[in-house]
Amino acid sequence: MTSPFLRRARGFTLLELLVVISIMALATAGVSLALRDSGQTQLEREAARLAALLESGRAQSRGTGVPVRWRADAQGFRFDGLPASTLPTQWLDAGTTVRGPATLQLGPEPLIGPQQVLLVNEAHPERALRVVTDGVRPFTVEPLQ
Repeated sequence: MTSPFLRRARGFTLLELLVVISIMALATAGVSLALRDSGQTQLEREAARLAALLESGRAQSRGTGVPVRWRADAQGFRFDGLPASTLPTQWLDAGTTVRGPATLQLGPEPLIGPQQVLLVNEAHPERALRVVTDGVRPFTVEPLQ
C-alpha cells in the first residue's frame, strides 16, 4: 500500500505552474522590449558615426588650414582635401544612402554656416535621420520631422 505522501509528490501544484508561467511571460516581455528594429538601429549608428567623422574632418581642416569638403557618392563618401587614408570612406551598412544634397563644406574657417545631410536606409526609405550643424556647434543627429 502506498502512503498519501508518495501520491502527492508525483505532480506539480497549481501555484508552482503559475509561478513558472509568470516567469516565462516576464522573460518573453523583456526580450520583445529589448529587441529593436535593426534597420532603425543601424541608421542611428550610421548617423552618429557620420557626425563624429564630420567633426573629425572639421577639426583636421581647422588644424591644417586646408579646405575640406565631404561628399557622398555611389560607393560611400569621401573627404576631399584630406589624405585618402585619414578617415573612413565606407558606410557600415551597404543600404545606407544620402537623400538630397550630398556635399558639406567643413572648413578651415571656424564658422561654416548651417549644413545638413539626410541619411536613409534603402530597406526602410520612409525613415530618415538628419546630421546637422548650425555652423558653430558640432554636428548632431536629429530625427526628420
